[in-house]
Amino acid sequence: MRIVALLLLAAPLSAQPQAVQVHALRTEYLANPTAVEDARPRFSWKLQSAARGQKQTAYRILAASSPEALAAGKGDLWDTGRVPSPQSTQVEYAGLPLVSRRVVHWKVLVWDKDNRPTAFSAPARFAMGLLTPADWSAEWISHPDSTPLPTDRKSLHLPPARYYRQQFTAIAKTVRRATLYATALGIYDAYINGRRVSEQMFSPGWSDYKRRAYYNAHDVTALLHPGTNALGFIVADGWYSGYVGYGLLVGYGPHKTGRNFYGRTPALRAQLEIEYTDGSSTVVPTAPNWKQATGALQEADILMGETYDARLEPPNWSKPGFDDAKWQPAVPAARNGSLKAPFFDTSGEREIDLGFIPPPRLQAYSGPPIRPIEDLRPKRLTEPAPGVFVYDLGQNFSGVARLRVQGPAGTRVQLRFAEMLHSDGRLMTENLRRARATDTYILRGDPAGETWTPRFTYHGFQFVEVTGYPGRPTLDSITGVVVHSDTPLTSTFTSSDPAVNQLFRNIVWTQRSNFVELPTDCPQRDERLGWTGDAQAYIRTASYNADVAAFFTKWLDDLEEAQRPNGAFTDYAPYPMQHGDGKAAYGTAWMDAGIICPFTIFQVYGDRRVIDRHWAAMERFMQFRRAQSPNWEGARIGNPWGDWLNINSETPLELIDAAYFAYTSSLMARMAESTGRTAAAAQYKEWFRQIQTAFLKRYSPTPARLTIDNQTAYALALFAGIFPEDQRRPAAARLAELIQANGGRMNTGFLGTRALLPVLTANGQHASAVGLFTSRQFPGWLYEVENGATTVWERWNSFTKDKGFFNPSMNSFSHYAFGAVAEWMFRDLAGIETDGPGFQRLIIKPGAAPGQSISASYDGPYGPIAVGWKQGTSDFTLDLTIPPNSTATLHMPAGAITESGRAIRATRVEDGRSIVPLESGSYHFRSVR
Repeated sequence: MRIVALLLLAAPLSAQPQAVQVHALRTEYLANPTAVEDARPRFSWKLQSAARGQKQTAYRILAASSPEALAAGKGDLWDTGRVPSPQSTQVEYAGLPLVSRRVVHWKVLVWDKDNRPTAFSAPARFAMGLLTPADWSAEWISHPDSTPLPTDRKSLHLPPARYYRQQFTAIAKTVRRATLYATALGIYDAYINGRRVSEQMFSPGWSDYKRRAYYNAHDVTALLHPGTNALGFIVADGWYSGYVGYGLLVGYGPHKTGRNFYGRTPALRAQLEIEYTDGSSTVVPTAPNWKQATGALQEADILMGETYDARLEPPNWSKPGFDDAKWQPAVPAARNGSLKAPFFDTSGEREIDLGFIPPPRLQAYSGPPIRPIEDLRPKRLTEPAPGVFVYDLGQNFSGVARLRVQGPAGTRVQLRFAEMLHSDGRLMTENLRRARATDTYILRGDPAGETWTPRFTYHGFQFVEVTGYPGRPTLDSITGVVVHSDTPLTSTFTSSDPAVNQLFRNIVWTQRSNFVELPTDCPQRDERLGWTGDAQAYIRTASYNADVAAFFTKWLDDLEEAQRPNGAFTDYAPYPMQHGDGKAAYGTAWMDAGIICPFTIFQVYGDRRVIDRHWAAMERFMQFRRAQSPNWEGARIGNPWGDWLNINSETPLELIDAAYFAYTSSLMARMAESTGRTAAAAQYKEWFRQIQTAFLKRYSPTPARLTIDNQTAYALALFAGIFPEDQRRPAAARLAELIQANGGRMNTGFLGTRALLPVLTANGQHASAVGLFTSRQFPGWLYEVENGATTVWERWNSFTKDKGFFNPSMNSFSHYAFGAVAEWMFRDLAGIETDGPGFQRLIIKPGAAPGQSISASYDGPYGPIAVGWKQGTSDFTLDLTIPPNSTATLHMPAGAITESGRAIRATRVEDGRSIVPLESGSYHFRSVR
């Protein structure tokens, strides 16, 4: 290393002061959440400014009990005063105690780098949820259900959804606030006075209903009016009693039917609370005085699809004045009492109770809502057979199809869905296995035409087949409706290679399609489970592509809930059934998600609370790991998933397990250090040392070489930090040799592929990484693109233009695991990485490649980071934006460097790069060799 000098670039482009604006206020990662349960909710905000070096030197938060008090500058709940601090994320509320239903209005101002105060931000708000069981006055209600459990696996059993309603009178007083709290065993849509309360879908969410159920809170103030009002719900099976995963395919669940994993009959619990300005209130709770009936929604299954008979739609059923005399009274859900049934999975047969069992705990839903995100217009309409019309939406995605149709009453229009077509234009549905993925609409005969959008199902598809349509449909007859959890997108990526640009789009679309309530493996077939191995490999990429903090906050609760009594985290979460070749609930690398995912949320968002929240569970898991590996060498644990879908290159499970044991021990040490757990940090560092020693003794008797001489073994050992520092580059060189010996191709599976490019770049083999990334050969990312992919595939050869489809039994065309390469694209190619937790300090280290150019951005916790570089034959140019309140260390290819035309006379040069500390602002660099 040669140290010449240190350069700070903090001079503003203009001598004129530039105003700082405070925006993007969030509480617990969400904008204006309506049900918060943390006693000390966390606040965050961002700054906007074009000035260089702009930062926050102090802040002041006002939190008030009313918007009027806040507007008057009164923080009657909390006034921090001036707090000298650069912190603008993870700021904990420390005001008056927050009780159930409390609405908090808040705003913030900051002092800038020159100690000048900004204007206050626009106000934000949040509401506390129902914090104690005593806050619930509503009863669980249902409909009388004496139908026997299905026992026939050969036919589908799809009961109709239930409609519930109740009229009530709003007192002729001014309403201050009206809130609807609702939960279900099943999923619901809520209506007030004929209007749907929210566009959110699949509420209240999926959990282990025997232990916990989520609830939602909706602000419905604007939907009420004086006099008589009506409150209505549609309740469907959802994950509670509908088809889940591949239970039907392999014979899991009650009577091996693949449904009713948690219970037989859905139930509803809700209460509408109306607060008046005079301090009085009214509560409208679910109770047996409600009415219930079936209606147009004759089938409603998340996996199998919907059947909607518009002739049976009760007109104005959720409005006041509807004649519900023919509807039946609801019943206490407890009336659908004990119902014992045999339950089957790989753990064997046991008896369970599928009668009504109230969840012991209700928890406010903490994730982003699932909702319609955007519409897609078809690109093409074909007719491969008479009366069979196929729409091409141009993009594989998760969602539903909106149907527009006009015709006689009773006309039955059927929609089927597929990701791909056969060569003759027919839908390719073989890879759906037992997922019916079919929606049916029966017309009521409206001469003005009818429009229908399913609400209780979704599919993974690019193509829609329409049959039974009256007349000939047009491109306007079908619209694709994209549905997924509303995780805001945070990144862009373009390069000089159009195939790479398509790959990035494919990765993002695949993430969107699979982040539906939980990180699923695939959106189309009979699976859709929250596989932990996929999640731990992909979560870092996910956090570049979107704001996933709230999404994983919710899912990590599900994962801990599924933890086995022995401490192991399960292969997927929630965990309705056991599955696997090892007849266990867990397997190496999959179970390690319980450490890797919390660590990643901590690292990306600076979230130390996620560590505290799950620390006890993480320690239980590490003790389980330690017991399985008494000699520190790793073990064959549970299901033998291993380096899933490798290309004829198996890696021993014991080696994989040892690498993951070392990796999770190092992560535990880092988390312990960051949260003041000194003794635990020392313990896990010692664990890592013991594992490293045992690993090297067993697998690396020759320095920098492994007895298991394959790509995944080297990739995982390097990724886990097992090789001593002086052996890492030689080990990476051997890895590059193995790739070259394989024709410049990888043969890694889910685990090895995630680690492969990062360890090559980190250890002096960046050119090998770039060559592998840009290869059009099989297997490879751009090979899929060359074969027409619009998403990331489960297999590298899921489809080829010359050979057609791979075996359909496990052949998803929307599977995000191999898309984990985007982590490398952002960190090691574009060069955007955090320097410590939370992205306040940045590392900008472009991964220059001859003749290439990259433009990328990431909207991190402190604001947008933008990088645009181009590698010429003798020069390298870089445009860089660092958000206010952040700093960066730039690793610029060494040479004669200028910034905005000004020569930089001296830098610190390290490993062929000039190291330049930067403050916030926009820069233009050029380096000439």
